[in-house]
Amino acid sequence: MSSKNFNLIYYGTKTNTIELEQFVKHIITTNQILEEQNLRKNAICIWGEHGIGKTQTIEKFAQDNQFQFAYIAPAQFEEMGDLLGMPQINTQNDKNVTTFIVPDWVPKQEGPGILLIDDANRADDRILRGIMQLLQNYELVSWKLPKKWHIILTANPDGGDYSVTPMDFAMLTRMLHITLTFDVKAWAKWAENNNIDTRGINFVLSYPEIITGERTTPRTLVQFLDNIRRIPDLKKELSLVKMLGDACLDNNTVSAFIAFINQDLNKLISPEEILSSKEKKDFDNNIYEKIKKIVDKETKRLDILSVICTRLSNYVTVKGRKLKKSELENLKHFLLMDFMPNDMRLVMAQEFSAYENTKEIMSDPNIGKLLLGKM
Repeated sequence: MSSKNFNLIYYGTKTNTIELEQFVKHIITTNQILEEQNLRKNAICIWGEHGIGKTQTIEKFAQDNQFQFAYIAPAQFEEMGDLLGMPQINTQNDKNVTTFIVPDWVPKQEGPGILLIDDANRADDRILRGIMQLLQNYELVSWKLPKKWHIILTANPDGGDYSVTPMDFAMLTRMLHITLTFDVKAWAKWAENNNIDTRGINFVLSYPEIITGERTTPRTLVQFLDNIRRIPDLKKELSLVKMLGDACLDNNTVSAFIAFINQDLNKLISPEEILSSKEKKDFDNNIYEKIKKIVDKETKRLDILSVICTRLSNYVTVKGRKLKKSELENLKHFLLMDFMPNDMRLVMAQEFSAYENTKEIMSDPNIGKLLLGKM
């Protein structure tokens, strides 16, 4: 993603969403062990530019792992009472004692759960300082997180034009840090699994450079794709498509998408079509010829072939479905297409060999010879 000319300040390893989820899962498992030993748990801070999917990744992680989920955006806090709770005076043993009414957003039940402190460094400096004790001890003077709860923060990088409050080292050292970046293949897997418009998946795989990090982000792309989903023929509705694009994307992105439609690249052969052939003859006469016509030109369109390969690989591995015998045969036919570069074939073969439902196709002797460069 573009960051203009700014030297944005990040912390931790740069990762994609899949690596981020692995990191979060490991830290939470470690935290659970630390809690059982009455040791201090670690909060996590996820850095990244706007719209890249930090919040959504953690929400999905909590849902997939059946964690309770609580969310706060401290930039909306006007005063410390929003964090600590409002004071009240009670009488105890004939003495007036100040206690606090705990904020409604504070989790009450034992976890496992995740408290997400979203866009933490957009909060006022007073609020950030107030959060420091929470990160250190998982409690404040007025309330305590229940057992088995974990704290995760998100933050935009400093050093650019983001309106953020710098964190000093006293706060930074209370957390473990990681940075989320845009990875087109990881995004495509997520999109395939979340039923994003397939025309949009083809577009992003064809033009990954359009994710500028300004107006065009993964988040705004999904907004756009959700709004064109119910338009069956995009070419017939170009005016409407352009208006929808202009509403949320960069001008260059909209222009690229219009060109993508005009070249009929949005109608690339789908994974379902590739797997649907009943026999080898059907595959050769339809699927093979259709792909060859688009790809095998004087200047090979390996960019288009790469999109088709990625879509097929994601469709097969992400959906987690058991493939029929005919579908496995079609995967073999696809890998054996004579105009496919061997390095591209090798990448797909490695992905299929690592996946339980497709690993058997690697026993085909013709595929083995191709991968060894003997055909």
